Amino acid sequence: MNNESQMQYVAMTVGETSITSTSRANAPQPMAPMEKPRKFTVIDFKRWQQKMFFYLTTLCLQRFTSEDAPEVPEGTSKKEHFMIVEAWKHSNFLCRNYILTALQDDLYNVYSGTKTSKELRGTITKIQDRGCGN
Repeated sequence: MNNESQMQYVAMTVGETSITSTSRANAPQPMAPMEKPRKFTVIDFKRWQQKMFFYLTTLCLQRFTSEDAPEVPEGTSKKEHFMIVEAWKHSNFLCRNYILTALQDDLYNVYSGTKTSKELRGTITKIQDRGCGN
């Protein structure tokens, strides 16, 4: 390999490394996981709710408590449609179950029939706002 070839190789390698590093740097980075909130026992709902909100935020899952499943635009390939829907289902599953496992067992049984994180959050909030432990 002559000097010119070596310089081109080094420039190409540096460029690839730069692009790879930049791509990774621009991707949303989850925060370091924090300690899981104590189980909710119907006491101090607002405090538990704020701790759970923060915990889900550190896991990059909080948005699933307020968003519906995405509508995939018409004309999207079947493969891409499948990937979008499955990614949302997976993240919603994680979010919903993080919330459910942070409930005391008797409350888990009450709320485990919900289908989405948004529905779960809404149901818990509605019942607690009626006066059961604010």
